[in-house]
Amino acid sequence: MNYRSLLDQVMRTLDEVDIADRSESSIREVAETIASNFREELGIKGGRIFRWEGTSYELVGRFGTHGKGALGIVISASYAPIRELLEKGILVMDRNDPAADPNLEKKLGAKRFAAIVVGDDDFIISFDITTDTPREDIFQALAIVRHAINQKLRVNRFESMIREAQRIQQSILPTTSPQFEGFDIHGRTVAAEHVAGDYFGYLRLSPKSLGLAVADATGHGLPAALVVRDIHMGLRMGADRDFKIVRTVEKLNRIIHESGISTKFVSLVYAELEASGTLVYANAGHPAPLLINGSRVEWLTSGGPVLGPTPDASYTRGYVNIEPGGVLCLYSDGIVEATNAKGEELGQERLERMLESLRNEDAETIVTTILEKVDEWDRGEPDDRTVVIIRRT
Repeated sequence: MNYRSLLDQVMRTLDEVDIADRSESSIREVAETIASNFREELGIKGGRIFRWEGTSYELVGRFGTHGKGALGIVISASYAPIRELLEKGILVMDRNDPAADPNLEKKLGAKRFAAIVVGDDDFIISFDITTDTPREDIFQALAIVRHAINQKLRVNRFESMIREAQRIQQSILPTTSPQFEGFDIHGRTVAAEHVAGDYFGYLRLSPKSLGLAVADATGHGLPAALVVRDIHMGLRMGADRDFKIVRTVEKLNRIIHESGISTKFVSLVYAELEASGTLVYANAGHPAPLLINGSRVEWLTSGGPVLGPTPDASYTRGYVNIEPGGVLCLYSDGIVEATNAKGEELGQERLERMLESLRNEDAETIVTTILEKVDEWDRGEPDDRTVVIIRRT
């Protein structure tokens, strides 16, 4: 048997099947497809599907030209063939095998059968074998079939997680720039992969007060998206309850520390902007925002450590004023840590020069130009990139 050819054929076959989840209907469709497409190669005429029920497997489906096994038959996980199957992932056996219960196997209607366990042991697919194909050939062929099915299930599960993470992120990232009298504000996140660990957001605190946040959760994908959601909800909770900045950040720190998610390290800058230009902020281990007022440059560093590692971390507030014509740039580390072909990071000094040259442009143009210049610079591993510009007009 040409196993490489068999694997290619199995993978092509499974591409025709929509295994949307690990449901019984999806597994049955896979079993039906395998039985009909590989009747000659594997000698399969049909079989049965068993579903894990906590301590045993229950017969929940049949496919092809199968025996008379009545649905609802329950087989204990302690049954010797089941134990062997769970240990090896594959089983080839005759009804008269010493380990088999002849009465049970007679009820199931199989004389010679082979079985695979799939989907994290949630399902057993048992095939009736009608040929004298050598046991080793059947074993190797079904190993390929099992590998292909589990790979397909894993890929679909991963894609489902990615879609869920994208849905979460799309639901919390701003879709428009806030209207705040006297200021031009714009922000954007570019994900390195399908889902970013970066976050930015705006909170309308009052007609003359606006909350601004940029955060960066370690990692990517669904865990990072869930942490970003916690940050988003925590900031809104703080705003709704009229918490002061330090209390809001300390509350977020405890939320991240106590979460059961593996991504537990989050850097954050949270600020509250007044119509007068006064900005109160706290920096929790995040790259320092850059403020340019005329010829003066300030890096906003007041705050404390990253969120997550220490439940009782304390934070301090910082105060600055954005003067008319002044520009504030909040960003994630994917901006200043972008690395060129020589191994040089973009760094804060180059960012400062960029912002200085763009300060008279509108906020959206500044954001777009910075992201384009960073993309031109970067030749290293891609990272999430976020830029938020607050320009006092």
